[in-house]
Amino acid sequence: MIEYLKGELVEVTPALVVMEVHGVGYGLNISLNTYSAVQGKKEARLWVYEAIRDDAYLLFGFATKKEREMFLLLISVSGVGANTARMILSEMTVAEICNVISSGNERMLKSVKGIGLRTAQRIIVDLKDKIVSSGIAEEITVATGEQIAVLSNPVKDEAVGALTMLGFAPAPSAKVVVAILKEQPELPVEKVVKLALKQIK
Repeated sequence: MIEYLKGELVEVTPALVVMEVHGVGYGLNISLNTYSAVQGKKEARLWVYEAIRDDAYLLFGFATKKEREMFLLLISVSGVGANTARMILSEMTVAEICNVISSGNERMLKSVKGIGLRTAQRIIVDLKDKIVSSGIAEEITVATGEQIAVLSNPVKDEAVGALTMLGFAPAPSAKVVVAILKEQPELPVEKVVKLALKQIK
């Protein structure tokens, strides 16, 4: 079993890195979160998951152990394969996924390509307790109290929906909208969207 690989980054793309370790080039499938973490670096250490199937032997690389732990939790859910888990980790950070699961935000999960309502519900039901018991939520703020109020706010959902229709990715949009509503919880949808448009990068 390969725990991690440390070596020179020969090639880096948003979906795949080629890492040379002692003269051997390893192709590792990565998420956009890991891509952001290694972009511009000459060397890196990536935590590894090996997917061994009858027709393929694939390696998945993660910038942090937490990301790999979340990946393993996601693929433990019936109907969620390695590529779908990687897609979720490309749309959201580990902290955002924990918050989405803990607050039961089906809509946010459904916004990820390849995730339907049933799969979103299954992820929430199966992982709600596991993200706490596994320790993955220790270093992050799992939504409680005031945060849950913001995360379950219909204005937030409408604003994120509007921004998504305008072509912005759901995860960054939600992050900006939640920040706005924490400071000004009484704002109507249209004002939240206008403020978010100025802040989204």
